[in-house]
Amino acid sequence: MTGTRCLVLDLDGSLPGQPALRRRLEAGAATLVPATDLAARLRILADPAALAALRQRIAVAFPVAGGPPPVVFYGSGDFHHLAALFLGALPGPLTVLHIDNHPDWTRFPATLNCGAWVCRALELPQVQRVITIGPASDDFVRPEWKFANLAAIRQGRLEVHPFRAAPSRLWGRAVEAPGCHTEAGRLVWHELAATPWSAFVRALDARLPATPFWVSFDKDALTAEEAVTNWDQGALRLDDVLALVARLGRRRRWLGMDVCGDYSPPVFPDPLRAMLSAIDRPGLPRPPPGHAAAVNDRTNARILDAVEGWA
Repeated sequence: MTGTRCLVLDLDGSLPGQPALRRRLEAGAATLVPATDLAARLRILADPAALAALRQRIAVAFPVAGGPPPVVFYGSGDFHHLAALFLGALPGPLTVLHIDNHPDWTRFPATLNCGAWVCRALELPQVQRVITIGPASDDFVRPEWKFANLAAIRQGRLEVHPFRAAPSRLWGRAVEAPGCHTEAGRLVWHELAATPWSAFVRALDARLPATPFWVSFDKDALTAEEAVTNWDQGALRLDDVLALVARLGRRRRWLGMDVCGDYSPPVFPDPLRAMLSAIDRPGLPRPPPGHAAAVNDRTNARILDAVEGWA
């Protein structure tokens, strides 16, 4: 690789003021694409016209495909479904390494929304598989009732490796795959919390083919010491996540990374998006003024330092 490129996609105002990103913007080492005017129609659920407008802005200012691998920062995890937009601009075949506190695997509704974007990504012809790592949310409680895409797991196109997930009653066909198995009518997940991280990384690296890979990283997978988000958070450590990506990159071409999970208040101008948010999002207090930006700035700076080292 000959370096990395950095895109700051300003949807919610959470990014341009962070010192690490601001310095790069001022030095011409990052590209800013303003998009706050589109945010209300993209948050939680992507409106097709707003998505097309955003795609055009990115294509003009910062083509995702071609050149050194891009690193895209785009604010709150409420916009994580925009990862499918970035993936759609890439050549294939490719693997998606998805780091998140939520599996984002629901089959219904079949729209581009933050809880279903993994299914939309799997519909792209260039995406061979998605490897989801780190969830510790309640999505694993009766997943079939929540329209979880267990069919993709059975087909080998989706792997889910939760940090923590209790066994769940399974009504459909058995699921036997990396990350889970079926036992006595229950879906049993192989929790990362019970596995040495180094052993998990070695096994994943040995098993995955040498297909190029893209990383989609929602920082809500991290603890509150390393990220402040507007969602419930997981228990991964940033150093472990970065070490995993670096290890996989030894034998595979790293195509780039999108990073969300910065903090902005979850405010919605329409009842549909407000309802979709309320169904899944726990009630969380607002962080003290300046705290979220300070914590997330430090983490984003470490991510940038790491990817520049990979280059």
